[in-house]
Amino acid sequence: MSGVVWLALDGVGHPSDAPPGSVWEQDLPTLRPLIDAGLALDATLGVPGLPQSGTGQTCWLTGTDAVRYMGEHFGPHPGPTLQRLLRRASLPMRLAEAGLRPALANHYVPQYLEAQARRPRMGCFPFSFTAAGLPLNPPGVPPLGATLGLNYRAPFAALQSLAEVSQLGQRLALAAHEHDLIVADLWFGDLLGHLGRPEGPSPEAQDAAFAYLARVDALLTGVLDAGARVVIGSDHGNLENLNTKAHTVARVPFAGVGVELGMATTVVEAGQTIAGWFGLDSVDDGQSRAPRSPD
Repeated sequence: MSGVVWLALDGVGHPSDAPPGSVWEQDLPTLRPLIDAGLALDATLGVPGLPQSGTGQTCWLTGTDAVRYMGEHFGPHPGPTLQRLLRRASLPMRLAEAGLRPALANHYVPQYLEAQARRPRMGCFPFSFTAAGLPLNPPGVPPLGATLGLNYRAPFAALQSLAEVSQLGQRLALAAHEHDLIVADLWFGDLLGHLGRPEGPSPEAQDAAFAYLARVDALLTGVLDAGARVVIGSDHGNLENLNTKAHTVARVPFAGVGVELGMATTVVEAGQTIAGWFGLDSVDDGQSRAPRSPD
């Protein structure tokens, strides 16, 4: 299967598990119907504690129970234990080895690249792509800012219009004609989710959270308008409940257009499903519990 755009949400729980008044309760004409028609997946994997990005994203990327492999929920960045698993079994690695063409659409500014050169601390998605020998800021792929046109800092002013975000989605879809998989690592949702408070977020944080999900809707609209196949998933809950600054145990979305979702019930099974679209077998799970090492 070729030409899939993966919108990898970070910290966005399923609307079915969101409290009243959540970011899902707004006009999302493309995103909400797609999510409602898709699946709601378990991200806890039967392990106590709150799901984290390191293990959650590794589950999606490898189709392996990274929480069991790690021995706990762990994040936000993959340490040595998860890095070993990602080097062996991540989807970008396996696609590249099969001669297919994956790309990470995120734009990384020079300051980020310089910081990584001094102290490597990449998230699971950039780590997996670079470990596979694939470039950041790849040529031929429109650069995607994970804030989707919002300012990174409060008051999170809009730097791009919704129409411009939708046009970016169209350009991603066109680039997908030359790639087998294009990934958008949409980590800004988790950052905004951490601005939640028991008494409720500040007005500017709440406005930014609602605005961000509306921008995901605009990006998705552009991708679909240009005819690409698309998959949407998330690693854990957070943004859907702004009454807490922590992650949540909410189920997470798994939805798509032009792809078969199968019967996945967990983020591990969803990762296996995505790999299967490209003819990749499940990863051998015989070493699913790794020897512990400091992370």
